[in-house]
Amino acid sequence: MARPMDGAKTWLAVAREVGDLLDNVDETSFGAAVTELLTPGRRWFATGQGRSGLVASMTAMRLMHLGQDVHVLGEATAPSVEAGDGLIVVSGSGETPVSLHYVRRAKEHGARTLAVTAHPSSSLAKLADVVLCVPSRDTAQFSGSLFEQGSLLVLDAVVMALAAGREGEHARMQARHTNMQ
Repeated sequence: MARPMDGAKTWLAVAREVGDLLDNVDETSFGAAVTELLTPGRRWFATGQGRSGLVASMTAMRLMHLGQDVHVLGEATAPSVEAGDGLIVVSGSGETPVSLHYVRRAKEHGARTLAVTAHPSSSLAKLADVVLCVPSRDTAQFSGSLFEQGSLLVLDAVVMALAAGREGEHARMQARHTNMQ
């Protein structure tokens, strides 16, 4: 594991790490995630624990902006997961017990699962129907910071790919953006 940088301009170290991560995202797994999210009529649920859960929530918000029927798992207004639904699970380790439980339960109910993880051979990846690997293992940052940063950016890129080629999509997304601020 890399050591933290001493002195000024540590933000440049973060920028290099994020840039390296993005350079190493697998195009095939990225494309598989985009294809999975393009499934017409599928309701989506998003989850993760800790900061990964915040990334999952931000992704759910952007999918809502795209007009998808999406919910954050565990929120009071989230309906039950049913056959044909999809579950996005963000977990750096791919071993978080709560996340693994959610994937197993979703699969029992006939839902598809999309894992976003740094570990493509993790328990989560083995359970999931589709795996989007966010390669973030070597970092000078604390704990899972690079994974969480990379996951947000990669999932925002997925949203960009979903919106690509749709005339007027940004205007429709803006119209769905909250007006209660």
